[in-house]
Amino acid sequence: MRILYFSPQQLWPVNSGSRLRNVHLATALAKRCSVTLLRILQPEDLPQAPPETQPFEALLTARKQRSYSPGMVLRGMLGPMPVTVLNYVSTDVSSCLRAALASRPFDAVQLESSNLFSYLDVIRSAPNSPAVLMDWHNIDSELMSRYASEATHPVKRLVARRTARLISNLESKLMRVCDAHTVVSELDKRKLLEQNAAARVTVIPNGVDSAVFSPSRAAHVQASLLFVGSMDYHANVDAVLWFLREVWPGISSRFPSLTFKIVGRSPTKEIAMSASDRIIVTGTVDDVRPFYADAIAVVVPLRIGGGTRLKILEGMAMGVPVVSTAIGAEGIAATNGRDILLANSAAEITQALERVIRDASLRDELSKRGRELVCQHYDWSSIGDRLYGVYSELMATRSGLLTSQTNPA
Repeated sequence: MRILYFSPQQLWPVNSGSRLRNVHLATALAKRCSVTLLRILQPEDLPQAPPETQPFEALLTARKQRSYSPGMVLRGMLGPMPVTVLNYVSTDVSSCLRAALASRPFDAVQLESSNLFSYLDVIRSAPNSPAVLMDWHNIDSELMSRYASEATHPVKRLVARRTARLISNLESKLMRVCDAHTVVSELDKRKLLEQNAAARVTVIPNGVDSAVFSPSRAAHVQASLLFVGSMDYHANVDAVLWFLREVWPGISSRFPSLTFKIVGRSPTKEIAMSASDRIIVTGTVDDVRPFYADAIAVVVPLRIGGGTRLKILEGMAMGVPVVSTAIGAEGIAATNGRDILLANSAAEITQALERVIRDASLRDELSKRGRELVCQHYDWSSIGDRLYGVYSELMATRSGLLTSQTNPA
């Protein structure tokens, strides 16, 4: 089996949730079949090679233009193509994709995100007529709608609402024209099947390498709360600023030695300016595991967003208790009070954190149960097997259809 894995971003260094999913899924497939990786670079990106032995048959690179230019936003407002797709329209990418598809016969192309919608015609015109599998990291229309509901600037709110409607229309088309779909949660699967009940949709959750992220507690656990995530992503920025405004003053006054560590690349100006002796903003770090090892709890106060939170899975794998909003924990089969503590309001999150900080037996139980959940259901090795199984079934179905068309009864 030969697969073209089409990613809208640079994959290395692995410093965001989407990159982590792409790296692990692409690598898992490359261990089981032939994979060519095509990645799209931002204008400022330098091509980065995989840190280990090259697992791919070929590694291809194309470059896009700057995102969200005023002209692009205006075109997105006028429609019919949302700006999130227009951001990725590039003659360089089209040329690279056409050349790749002409160079060898691919059985399938895996699209990573609806942002690549404009390239479907190129893929469909390929000589070998490859199948198309759409991997949904999020349901982007829902994510954009949530962003619109939280936006305070009227222009941003207007653009987001219009963009959400256009993305929703595009998603309906994807559900009709793609041969198979993978999603990160049962919740996302149900939502997509509402648009097309006949579609082939399989849950391939986000995961974690439970051997790499394993319990390694510091000799004396520091009194620190931890948030991990890309700090240029609007959902993470919103979550941290809300936490600092609504939760941190109360919890920090109750526990004067407590610190809050914000770990993630490219912190915005607002996030960077919040740093103090008790609020540590790290930016990019080489290894996030020491921060988990020193934390008394991982806090995930997300109010918007979608998909499955890799930060929760990493924290659980490291044996760190997790306190999250319901939105933050969407897509993870965790039980409130057993594997995780769910809390939505500022008062509820404060109460949950107090419980974790004061109750060592509760911390131990959450640590044990969270680790068990991750090892049983969210390890990347087993997730890779499931994804390859999706392709095996898809190829068998297509082979059967081709046979029946060639030799009609």
